[in-house]
Amino acid sequence: MHEGKLDRAGLQAWVLNRYYYQTRIPIKDALIVAKSEDPAFRRAWIRRIHDHDGNGADEPGGLAQWLRLAEAVGLEREAVASCRNVLPGVRFACDSYVALVDKSPLVVAVASSLTEFFAPDLMSKRIAAWEQHYRWVDQEALGYFRVRVVRARRDSEEAIAFVTRHAHTRDLQDACVSALIRKTEILWHLLDCVQNHVDARAAHGQVPSSG
Repeated sequence: MHEGKLDRAGLQAWVLNRYYYQTRIPIKDALIVAKSEDPAFRRAWIRRIHDHDGNGADEPGGLAQWLRLAEAVGLEREAVASCRNVLPGVRFACDSYVALVDKSPLVVAVASSLTEFFAPDLMSKRIAAWEQHYRWVDQEALGYFRVRVVRARRDSEEAIAFVTRHAHTRDLQDACVSALIRKTEILWHLLDCVQNHVDARAAHGQVPSSG
């Protein structure tokens, strides 16, 4: 994608399936909030839920921004929002992330979110790639990526501060590292599923359905 090698169908497949991952983020964040006995932590972390779910029509969140992106690449908003066309492997991977957070102690659940450390640079690179290679996409639809450059940096700094403060035993530290590794494996599985799907459809001369 960043090298401009995706055609319209490939870009649509990524946007459609990645939306399911986006829907899991506020759910895993709600689970993290529920694990904490600290009101200050809960007040801070719940902001992440608002970032994705929004605060009403006047303050759309990341999910609404992603649906705007879906429309810009030629997909039907309702069809993407319904998640009915999400690949089974993608659904399995994303649900595995929620399960990982659900079964982990608080500090380990927080550690699993530390892939956000790489998000600011990744999002900046993604914006540049879309502007260069996918000019047919309305640039206003890249709002999700632009917002995450700032928010992911803030979120990751808060998360690493919490983990370093509370992972005070070797067992907890090892569990935090394992959770982060598992999170990266989940993200790779998502991408592999989409890539295999795109390759298979291309081999048969098909394009992804938007409805």
